[in-house]
Amino acid sequence: MELELPLERREVGRLRAGDVLCLSGTLVTARDRAHARALELGCAPVELKSIYHCGPLVRRARGGWEVVSAGPTTSARMEGYIGSMLELFGTTVVVGKGGFSEKARETLRDRCVYLAFTGGAGALAARAVRRVVEVHWLELGMPEALWVLEVKSFGPLVVAMDARGGSLYHR
Repeated sequence: MELELPLERREVGRLRAGDVLCLSGTLVTARDRAHARALELGCAPVELKSIYHCGPLVRRARGGWEVVSAGPTTSARMEGYIGSMLELFGTTVVVGKGGFSEKARETLRDRCVYLAFTGGAGALAARAVRRVVEVHWLELGMPEALWVLEVKSFGPLVVAMDARGGSLYHR
């Protein structure tokens, strides 16, 4: 199934743990330092409805940026931020690897879906990136910056934790 970002809560509510899908639209990478900065500031320079836990490898090319690799990073590192991100930014989609705990699963309920991307497949992920729309907070370092990516058929992704409390990690 192909879904267009951003996803609204009603769309998220239809997804079930185990569904396989691809995403198209705008996806923003964010890791530890970007989460911390956004929450410290209480705002972000871009909409954070669709977050990808990723520290991409990016190079300058043709007057812009080219994503060379964009594999997921371990989402558990960002777990302490997830509730605040949902509250402050209305995040409805989080993509990463490894999942979240039982407590975070309850935090996602009725608000957000967690999609798992296969670790080690950074080159595959990069192929789905059509362009880098913009980058923010580059002073945090390349992997920690907010990379705003336009993606097409990004995936395959597995709904690992759905908005109804279903989880592939807790079955």
